[in-house]
Amino acid sequence: MSSIIGIDLGTTNSLIAAWHNGESRLITNAAGSYLTPSAVSFDNDHVLIGEAAANRVITHPAETFSYFKRDMGTPKRFGNGRKALRAEDLSALVIRQLLDDAELVLGTRPSEAVISVPAYFSDAQRHATRAAGQIAGLTVERLINEPTAAAMAHGLHENADGRTIVVIDLGGGTLDVSVVECFDGVMEVHASAGDNNLGGRDFDELLRAWFVKTHSIDYIGLELSARNRLVRACQQARHDLSSSHNTELTITAGKGRRQKTYTSALDRAHFEKLAAPLLNRLQIVVERAIRDCRLSLQAIDDIVLVGGATRMPVVRNLIGRMFRRLPAANVDPDQIVARGAAIQAALKARDSSLEDVVLTDVSPYTLGIGIARETDRDQWSEGFYLPIIERNSRVPVSRMDTVHPISELQKTVTVPIFQGESRLVKNNIRLGEIEVPVGKGDDRSVQVRFTYDINGILEVDVEVPGTGEHRNLVINSSGKMLSEEDIRKSLQSISHLKVLPRETIQNVTTLSRAERMYEEALGEERSYIGELIARFERILDGQDPEQIDAARAELAQLLDDLDQGRFR
Repeated sequence: MSSIIGIDLGTTNSLIAAWHNGESRLITNAAGSYLTPSAVSFDNDHVLIGEAAANRVITHPAETFSYFKRDMGTPKRFGNGRKALRAEDLSALVIRQLLDDAELVLGTRPSEAVISVPAYFSDAQRHATRAAGQIAGLTVERLINEPTAAAMAHGLHENADGRTIVVIDLGGGTLDVSVVECFDGVMEVHASAGDNNLGGRDFDELLRAWFVKTHSIDYIGLELSARNRLVRACQQARHDLSSSHNTELTITAGKGRRQKTYTSALDRAHFEKLAAPLLNRLQIVVERAIRDCRLSLQAIDDIVLVGGATRMPVVRNLIGRMFRRLPAANVDPDQIVARGAAIQAALKARDSSLEDVVLTDVSPYTLGIGIARETDRDQWSEGFYLPIIERNSRVPVSRMDTVHPISELQKTVTVPIFQGESRLVKNNIRLGEIEVPVGKGDDRSVQVRFTYDINGILEVDVEVPGTGEHRNLVINSSGKMLSEEDIRKSLQSISHLKVLPRETIQNVTTLSRAERMYEEALGEERSYIGELIARFERILDGQDPEQIDAARAELAQLLDDLDQGRFR
């Protein structure tokens, strides 16, 4: 078994996999599931991770955090006091839980990993992801783009030699599209495009806005737990429409005499109409990826859908209409990225069963600098974009361009660095800047070299040949990546948090699910769940392992019956 593991660090769920006997093997968590919700909840000095935490979003909203992947690489803090953590700290806790599960299955604790990231993640987000792995105690051997990992898993499994694959990855928070060609053991990414703010959560938010408007609900005035119940109800309605043509969205808000129940019916046709703006954004990204690699839709052999949000019929129908064929039906959209990451881990470990596989990737966005241009004689206007590495250039890649000072009196040149596609830098993402003295003399030119590696890390070198002055910077959009000292402090900040033993996690997870369902229920059903909780707590107090295991299984089955409408 490969000593390096693959991790799919997702917005909604995370998975871990290892390469074993010529195939990628997913590893189950304490609940027996491959999917570990990317959620963290604090309970005094204990930290709950995964399903137990996800169930506390409603019952303990102020202490529970999820969907923090979108905030990777930003200064945003979650919680307060000593529990005020960054997104990478919370991600590290999720990774640490995955490693605990892997250690139990593999017999040793993994120390190296390949971690997947959205293809359209910025440099700052990639640095934060790598830091999350380091904080969890890992050496991060490589970051692999999620659609590339999916294409690798699909290509090897389906023996897709000589075929061109489009991977459409719509997860909980991000969208990525990649076009990959498989030939002679080479998997070459021709183009990538994406939207870091389009995922299943945005469809939930769309339903929430529609529901609030329909019933004239003061959403801001709702208590936090009621807001979370509404978001969960929207999420459940979206999931229901994946298997049924109709559903009903119900939420109860308020207390005492002011308590009121709101209900709306929803069908697929209405949902598709509501989702039209999001579906249009998805279509634009897909078309751009196809256009960038100069292929026709007819040249595509396979369409692979990745991410839980691609289960929505409105998404599958859109893709079917675009390509005039059905996507691959033999792919589990939740698992394929983790399997691909494990394959890449085996490649890094030089596993003999993969010695003939070669992977190439591309830069998903254009990288360049801000410059001034002469708009009239001796009149200069700033704010223009000079691309240095064009999007979808094969990586690793190194490109150089030369610029000059505007004025002979100018003593320094500031090189602002951007990511984006607009001709004006104000519409692109600023990543940082380098300032270099230009001195005097005939040769005051400034050479700017961009180097972009396979992990999506950008290095910028600025040199003045006439003086030998040289400046170098590894770019991060926040201007400063996590140092070893920052990582050490993050390790200290999470080290005091105690994770419950594996056998206790199962009990807490089942109990937190029951507590969440109690909050959502009303009347006799709520009383019944309360009785079930009290009965299970009494058995827990007895500390008899056999009785606890039997009671937990019985409670889980009763909760399943309630979820499926079989109340008593």
